[in-house]
Amino acid sequence: MHTSSAGSRPAWRSLGLVLALVSALSFGGSGTAAKPLIEAGLSPLHVVWLRATGAALVLLPLAWKHRAIVRERPGLLLGFGLLGVAGVQACYFAAISRIPVGVALLIEYLGPLLLLGYVRFVQRKPVSRGAAVGAALASAGLVCVVEAWHGLGFDALGVLFALAAACCQVGYFVLADAGSRGDRPADPLGVSAYGLLIGALALTALTRPWQGRWSVLSGQVTLAHHQVPALLPAAWMILVATVLAYLTGVVSVRHLSPPVAGVVANIEAVVATVLAWVLLGEHLGTPQLLGGLLVLLGACAAQATRPAARKGAADLPGAVEAVPAQTPVPDPAHR
Repeated sequence: MHTSSAGSRPAWRSLGLVLALVSALSFGGSGTAAKPLIEAGLSPLHVVWLRATGAALVLLPLAWKHRAIVRERPGLLLGFGLLGVAGVQACYFAAISRIPVGVALLIEYLGPLLLLGYVRFVQRKPVSRGAAVGAALASAGLVCVVEAWHGLGFDALGVLFALAAACCQVGYFVLADAGSRGDRPADPLGVSAYGLLIGALALTALTRPWQGRWSVLSGQVTLAHHQVPALLPAAWMILVATVLAYLTGVVSVRHLSPPVAGVVANIEAVVATVLAWVLLGEHLGTPQLLGGLLVLLGACAAQATRPAARKGAADLPGAVEAVPAQTPVPDPAHR
């Protein structure tokens, strides 16, 4: 899908930006669509099982087309499914069952910054000054988001679930980078399809979906102070916030560098917070809004930094070698 002429590159880049924006907007609605289902009686794990399984079924034709990847990169697919799909989404949905959607997502956005710690202390690679400044800004923002000066302004277990989602997001970055390496990089569409399939299978063993209160889906839920069919947010969560979000995100990185795509993806946190405010009535105070702004600024500063690790290479935060254009866009929710 790469352009073959220099003159058409700006057009492909514009397309990549549009697709990255669509992906961020789509992902941003996942928590807002899921929370009414949770409040109606479905457990967070059953909701994330519904999301992953529904998306995996929709993408079955894509998985069949790329079935060779199962033989070529089984370890990558297993890790991606368990961490990048099941781990991130299960922890995030558990978090939003206890704390506001916007707060959970802002905490999860520490994932790219936690990656700096992995790079510095595990891979023992240098971390740029800009990335360190970004980490400091985001840490200060997190203090404001959870109102640490009051002990803890939100449910402690909910905050821990959101931090766990951020840690799983680190695994997503590392595995996405590993999938791009070698003589035959793993096709990102195949990785996404099988990641959702494996994540759904793992969640099936964990959640025992046959015990879920699925009668909720035949009833009504409250959204924006109105009663709507439960199938409406469920369908949105599967088709828009998962299938559309993943596929547009994957294609966008074919035309953008990962740092640029990552910065655009930060819009997801803003979208989620605004939607939760409008549709769920989750009003955040001035400290949370200020803290959220600092988290986003920190994430942008870290992801936009390009340390000179290797001439001509675009880098991930803190001197990680760039993921080639076939790598999926980072997905904190769930990504």
